Amino acid sequence: MTDLPGTPAVLDRAEIRRLRRAARYRSWGDSYTLWRRNPITVAGTLIIVFLVLVAAAAPLLATHDPYNQILSDRLLPPSAEYWFGTDNLGRDIYSRIVYGSRLTILIAVLVALISGPIGLLVGVLAGYVGGATDEVLMRLSDIFLAFPKLILAIAFAAALGTGLENMIIAISVANWPGYARLVRAETLAIRNSDYIQAIRVLGASHARIMLRHVTPMCFSTLIVRVSLDMGAIILIAAGLGFLGLGAQPPAPEWGLMVSDGRNYLVDQWWVSTLPGMAILIVVLGFNLLGDGIRDILDPRQRQG
Repeated sequence: MTDLPGTPAVLDRAEIRRLRRAARYRSWGDSYTLWRRNPITVAGTLIIVFLVLVAAAAPLLATHDPYNQILSDRLLPPSAEYWFGTDNLGRDIYSRIVYGSRLTILIAVLVALISGPIGLLVGVLAGYVGGATDEVLMRLSDIFLAFPKLILAIAFAAALGTGLENMIIAISVANWPGYARLVRAETLAIRNSDYIQAIRVLGASHARIMLRHVTPMCFSTLIVRVSLDMGAIILIAAGLGFLGLGAQPPAPEWGLMVSDGRNYLVDQWWVSTLPGMAILIVVLGFNLLGDGIRDILDPRQRQG
């Protein structure tokens, strides 16, 4: 069959793949350019990369066993032997902070992996289906949003019991409603667009439209929100650890370490201050990185 006069030739599959690959490379190149031009984003990225490297190389970087108790060396100030001093049980604070970075990353990643998909599923379902489904799901999320995240997480952690696993579940339960609200708003803007109407005309089922066409369009918005919430997740986890509702002794969790030194703040300031500084730096890094990701994924930043 020959092409009709005045119509372009149909592109073969190899050419389509080549064009898609070129567009993908161009998108990554634009993202890298925006990242490089923003020193705040670069600083946040370096902090998080440093955190990941420290967590990965913790056995090599630690100078002592983080669980080893030497009561004769308790509450020693920072020195050549104990870089960050020792706590009330004679444990090396530097080594405990290094190993605690693993728990910090684990908590942040698991909470994001649990609460993010839940919020995405609830938001897409509520926004696309609408009606009674939307009302029920949004009123449920309103109940959760009526309480501050920390208070809600404390309530669920107290109900579930102490422990790292229960703390992750409690923070995830407190975290998903914000994502659901955001994704619902995005879905409402997408569901009546022209290309969704065209897909319906072609006979696609509602489930296929939600999974294959609406959900991917919400990913960038969700990623930005999750990246911005990483710092808050770490703060909530540290707060639960400080209250004794998170990781339990002798785990080197930073919030728990701050709690261990609260009775020695006047004379042995390093016991609480240095783990607190670690929390501050990591939360700052996630916030800076989240702001940068928001700017990179903003289509208006790519114009021109």
